[in-house]
Amino acid sequence: QVQLVESGGGLVQAGDSLRLSCAASGRTFSTYTMAWFRQAPGKEREFVAGIRWSGGVTYYADSVKGRFTTSRDNAKNTVYLQMNSLKPEDTAVYICAARVSSGSTWSRPSLYDYWGQGTQVTVSS
Repeated sequence: QVQLVESGGGLVQAGDSLRLSCAASGRTFSTYTMAWFRQAPGKEREFVAGIRWSGGVTYYADSVKGRFTTSRDNAKNTVYLQMNSLKPEDTAVYICAARVSSGSTWSRPSLYDYWGQGTQVTVSS
């Protein structure tokens, strides 16, 4: 069992940066593929970024590529999402997810086994 707790969200202006953290419980954190999703009101949950257990492989949605970076520190059981050049359309609840499998498909929410509660990110224009 893995529990995920996100932090770092807030209200910022367009062009600002934020760093989100996701702290995980459980001894096997280092074996999980981790990902960030986001969900805006009235919209479906959307994949943002993912990272393999070793940290050597990452994957990003086209909408955030070049602006967002995900990383992990397995010693601290924590995964991060550095968000730069934020835009109003990035406004959403950002949710951390974990999965045991390591297949090549990243964006399907049903592939993930554990979810956090999310942290709100609001970007004003």
